[in-house]
Amino acid sequence: MRPTGALHLGHYHGVLKNWVRLQHEYECYFFVADWHALTTHYEDPQIIAPSVWEMVIDWLAVGVNPGSATLFLQSKVMEHAELHLLLSMMTPLGWLERVPSYKDQQEKLRDRDLATYGFLGYPLLQSADILIYKAGLVPVGEDQVAHVELTREVARRFNHLYGREPGFEEKAEAAIRKMGKKNARLYKELRRKYQEQGDEEALATARALLENQQNITLGDKERLFGYLEGGGRIILPEPEALLTPASKMPGLDGQKMSKSYGNTIALREDLDQIAEKIRKMPTDPARVRRTDPGNPENCPVWKLHQVYSDEETRQWVREGCTTAGIGCLDCKAPIVEAVRAELAPIQERAKEYEQDPGLVRNIVNEGTEKARDVARQTMIEVRQAMGLEYR
Repeated sequence: MRPTGALHLGHYHGVLKNWVRLQHEYECYFFVADWHALTTHYEDPQIIAPSVWEMVIDWLAVGVNPGSATLFLQSKVMEHAELHLLLSMMTPLGWLERVPSYKDQQEKLRDRDLATYGFLGYPLLQSADILIYKAGLVPVGEDQVAHVELTREVARRFNHLYGREPGFEEKAEAAIRKMGKKNARLYKELRRKYQEQGDEEALATARALLENQQNITLGDKERLFGYLEGGGRIILPEPEALLTPASKMPGLDGQKMSKSYGNTIALREDLDQIAEKIRKMPTDPARVRRTDPGNPENCPVWKLHQVYSDEETRQWVREGCTTAGIGCLDCKAPIVEAVRAELAPIQERAKEYEQDPGLVRNIVNEGTEKARDVARQTMIEVRQAMGLEYR
């Protein structure tokens, strides 16, 4: 997540609630993407440093747990930059120019000069962010699926170029023998079915067989994954997109909640100010007077009821609005209470971290060290594959 300002309810409902769930199901890496922030905010970087720590506090306050996930700062793991540089040597320019968000963002952010090398290359930096940890799954919304697909293509090209080590087939056959007679025979049969018949089920079974092997090294396992598919050693595994449910969090004007629209409710905004914002929200323009009936479908407040209200409350709103039985302030009251109830405990936890900035920095430093250890190991393998380990 890029540190470019205060986090709001859109971030919470669209991303952070999902992170809190995922941290209990997977080994998760969540990082502050400060280099990515520079791709659009290189002219005003002063916003980045304070936003880094404020954002981490928000993560911790909503329930992201450093005991269950690794939290770190991108720019403190220099291996991201090194892998980005090395991948840039073999990534065709056309791959970057065709990423849908490249032109979309230039259109949306016309007030910024984005004709820069960094902005063109930021999807490749994202690829490095993913591949450096050999990530299996990347939680993204539909608009980011193209970035994961680019990462898959980059990994595939890298493995094709650098995975064919000298004596690859001999090493793969030696690794098969280490699996034991029964497993070796099964692996060869599944490999034959996949390569001769395109049997995807055989491929999946063979992958599962390799994952469960305890008596071969990680390097041998990667060779056999590549040998299975007819390629070389898998140095950088291809990740899959883990689709995040689309955020249904509307802004105060009914559009998607976004800082660029000025329609947000920040996670740590004063609760009384939030209540006032909600009370001032526009409503169905047909309800000029209290006695005029309205249509909830034409009212931005109704969209918030879809997020916060139960079926009984929504029925009360629909009936009261269409019959003019309730006023617009009556309709907004349950939303005010629901948002207060959601944010009050988050803000209480945030205060604890605000009062102990040393704790927040320690959490990030420890996570950064853990991330760096994994990244270093990947870079050793990448340098070796590219012939950059000099002896």
